Amino acid sequence: MAGRDQLDGVDLKILSELQQDGRVRNNELALRVGVSAPNCLRRLKSLFSRGVIRAVRAVIDERRLGYEVVSFVSIQLGSQAQPVLEAFESSIAAIPRIQQCWRISGDTDYLLKCVAPSVESMRQQLLHFAAMPNVKNVRSFPVLGVAKDVPLPLQEVAAVSAG
Repeated sequence: MAGRDQLDGVDLKILSELQQDGRVRNNELALRVGVSAPNCLRRLKSLFSRGVIRAVRAVIDERRLGYEVVSFVSIQLGSQAQPVLEAFESSIAAIPRIQQCWRISGDTDYLLKCVAPSVESMRQQLLHFAAMPNVKNVRSFPVLGVAKDVPLPLQEVAAVSAG
């Protein structure tokens, strides 16, 4: 990881605390990690400015808001030329029900995490993907349940940094 050697134990403690509670106030965070509030705020700003922390968000249960279907969708394009990739990424950026999109290697070019209020709505979304330019193959993997969803293993980062 780029910049890993720039993270010390206090930075890792800050990251660990924020992964557990992103709403923690700076004074409380400083107490938890054992530094002064100004030092904690300075470190926090540095973690944001260096891109170590990209965002702080609430984790929302999709189903509680009416998105009954969560599905991972693999997309294979007919070409991996840069203009084709850029055009695909631009078109999916405008689709709000795509929560995440990863460009991956192998037989699949993209893996998307999508939500929909119903199976029919997800079916329509899949048909939309299939009709997009340069899309060769679309596969859907509906989520039946979440078996694991945990924060990053920061203890491994600490071990590598110390070693």
